[in-house]
Amino acid sequence: MQDNLYREELLEEYRNPRNFGKLQNSSAASKQLNPFCGDEIEVFVNFDNQTINDISFLGKGCAISIASTSLLTDFAKGKTKKELTNFSDEDMLKLIGIEVSETRKKCALLGLFVLRDCIK
Repeated sequence: MQDNLYREELLEEYRNPRNFGKLQNSSAASKQLNPFCGDEIEVFVNFDNQTINDISFLGKGCAISIASTSLLTDFAKGKTKKELTNFSDEDMLKLIGIEVSETRKKCALLGLFVLRDCIK
């Protein structure tokens, strides 16, 4: 029952992603493609010193890649570069809230990989 609730929430994130669109005047941006399935995510970040004060993304792909990036962008607001550098792949999978198969982990982690490029 709980798993179904999380799946519904993930589908809602996919249908209506938060922070979707191109952020004007971003401090950093990065884009990556998952060659295995064709998912493509681009993240835009505005920093205030070392803290993310605004973030958005554009992308196309499966429900997992879009929904997980939506959740990540909401989570990242107000976090420092150091906090996000310490945010692990496992932390990201916990944030999603459902079990993700090995073959879908690249989809679930794509947004995080792109965000890491932005905070380097």
